[in-house]
Amino acid sequence: MAGILAWFWNERFWLPHNVTWADLKNTEEATFPQAEDLYLAFPLAFCMLMVRLIFERFVAKPCAIALNIQANGPQIAQPNAILEKVFTAITKHPDEKRLEGLSKQLDWDVRSIQRWFRQRRNQEKPSTLKRFCESMWKFSYGLYIFTYGIRFLKKVLKGTICQTFENRTPWLWNTKHCWYNYPYQPLTPDLHYYYILELSFYWSLMFSQFTDIKRKDFGVMLLHHLVAILLITFSYVNNMARVGTLILCLHDSADALLEAAKMANYAKFQKICDLLFVMFAMVFITTRLGVFPLWCPRMIEVILSLAQMRRTRNLQERTPILRPPPMGPVVPTGISSLVLVPWMINYSKPQVPNKVNCLFLEIFNKLQMQFLS
Repeated sequence: MAGILAWFWNERFWLPHNVTWADLKNTEEATFPQAEDLYLAFPLAFCMLMVRLIFERFVAKPCAIALNIQANGPQIAQPNAILEKVFTAITKHPDEKRLEGLSKQLDWDVRSIQRWFRQRRNQEKPSTLKRFCESMWKFSYGLYIFTYGIRFLKKVLKGTICQTFENRTPWLWNTKHCWYNYPYQPLTPDLHYYYILELSFYWSLMFSQFTDIKRKDFGVMLLHHLVAILLITFSYVNNMARVGTLILCLHDSADALLEAAKMANYAKFQKICDLLFVMFAMVFITTRLGVFPLWCPRMIEVILSLAQMRRTRNLQERTPILRPPPMGPVVPTGISSLVLVPWMINYSKPQVPNKVNCLFLEIFNKLQMQFLS
């Protein structure tokens, strides 16, 4: 087991050249992210589930009733042991042959049996009240965490968090500062709270996924929550928290609008629902397809430089040179590329020199001079 852990946390894969995990241990002068910090997310996730239950019962439900959203469920199907056994053990959508067999067995007409199965399926659908309460909880959290993220980044802009010379310029407007002095970037209490709260929320969604409203995209959302947890965890352990805060705040910007549109739909405010959904679509497309790839992780720069940095790093390992800790912008390698751009792994494969690669490297050199000037 120790050998597997040592292989998994290989410093050559996770950290820049000439940096070890021992260099990122907490000292009296600075505090760095530690893997042990993430254990706090589990009790906080449980607390979030308790807060959610209280919120849905004493806040969301009265709001739904005030909006004339009733808890009345669908019409209950007539109790029938034979049909119930078929519904639970065999199929919820019987074909014509089975319907005819049940019709002869129960002395019912086929239309009555079809109506029974339809009513029985509708019984398993959650009420509009429950849907509204779930959406209101997600809306409240999304609005709070996005507001907190904006306030956190504003604090960075004002210089109230980072006072050292190399961190006076904020990384909100100049993403190169995400890599200045990387990975020797101290952990602040606000940043720690931001990360742990986001991680706790996704863990609470993982737990509540099995008790919440079952939707068609259950498997997709389960995978989404798992990937989000892994990315938040690895970016924290790898001390990529600066770029992590940008990505978290950027992705949280559209969530509250989606849940608000759902609430308006459940309350039958169709015009407000349409307006909110248009706003959500605009924000989602702008942030995920425009701002994220071009502003946040500098994907073009990272993709172009990844292959060349691999070759440079191999040469450095063959002829080791003692160097001071990096003070300039450091482009992440290894798992950093996985955290920022998962599909960049293809660029780490050995490339055969050709005209395309030569042109590729020429473009990279020009862009590097522009970005780092």
